[in-house]
Amino acid sequence: MTATCVILDIGGVLEITPKTGWVQRWEQRLRLPLGTVNERMRDVWRAGSIGSVSEREVHEQVAARLGLDAPQVESLMADLWAEYLGTPNEELIAYVRGLQGICRLGILSNSFVGAREREAALYHFDDLVEQIVYSHEIGIGKPDLRAFEAACASLDVLPENCLFVDDVAVNVEAAQMAGMQGHLFEDNARTIGRIAAHLDAGPQVSGRVPLA
Repeated sequence: MTATCVILDIGGVLEITPKTGWVQRWEQRLRLPLGTVNERMRDVWRAGSIGSVSEREVHEQVAARLGLDAPQVESLMADLWAEYLGTPNEELIAYVRGLQGICRLGILSNSFVGAREREAALYHFDDLVEQIVYSHEIGIGKPDLRAFEAACASLDVLPENCLFVDDVAVNVEAAQMAGMQGHLFEDNARTIGRIAAHLDAGPQVSGRVPLA
């Protein structure tokens, strides 16, 4: 329970995920007004993020709501996943890999049904950290404080001994409200420096820094 811990977000932190414009391209292709895809699919995207629908059901709803045939659905979902998965943040991933055995390591991610399998296959995050807590698997997303509690519980660590790294300010603020330390990801250099400082400080016991 007194181990020092680092928990990271995936998209925008461990993955570099710029907008690809896939939604707008599909709206142009289907001759739909801008914003139509997300308007029609919003509740399905939300359901997928908390795991209340299966991948098959997502595909069925995409077909029904956008009037697509099976190959078109596969193509649209491939575009969705290409943006979602982005590319690996190799420098930060390598740094985190070097922390194995030094501190407890975890991931807390707002996700989408199917993310674990794809990210494990592409980036092996399941080998990078000890525990991955996905919103679509626990039914709760950030910034809900219960998501941060679930991440700490999965590693059996105290919140005050955890540093949480995310690229969304409201999530960092929520982590701090849950008793964790928080760092807003802006670049690798500052993030690596903040993690190093956290590890140098060591774990706290009963909310106090242990005496030297």
